[in-house]
Amino acid sequence: MFYAVLKSIHLLSVIVWIGGMVFAHFFLRPAVATLEAPVRVPLMHAVLGRFFKAVLVLSTLALASGSWMIGRMARQMAQSGVKFNMPIEWMVMALLGVLMFAIFGHIRFALYKRLSRAVTAQDWPAGGAALASIRFWVTVNLSVGVVIVLVTLLGAAS
Repeated sequence: MFYAVLKSIHLLSVIVWIGGMVFAHFFLRPAVATLEAPVRVPLMHAVLGRFFKAVLVLSTLALASGSWMIGRMARQMAQSGVKFNMPIEWMVMALLGVLMFAIFGHIRFALYKRLSRAVTAQDWPAGGAALASIRFWVTVNLSVGVVIVLVTLLGAAS
């Protein structure tokens, strides 16, 4: 039962995190692109601020629940006298998940801070540049997330 709860937390966290990136990148950004910078930049700042608060919690939950599940499986196998060989898809998921967390940290604590300073100063060109950097790294993170999902699904199918 506890494993099922952990797996649910893990999956729901990842779904919201990746789904939020898809929404922001493919739907919100193009829709607000028609707005003038003094409206667009503060709007994106407000939306991303809310999203990044949620992703900070979600990404931490995903890492913690994933680590706990791997550790629990390794412990159970060791207790039963069986050597634990972590499946390759779990290794890929864990390594790329940590990479996603690190990229998010860069987005949230470096690039978003740059965006915040630009909004406070009403420096719309700097805000646009910060948003472009955020967009690039969100694209990278989204790509890594999709690779994780594909590797995990293909590994489970074999």
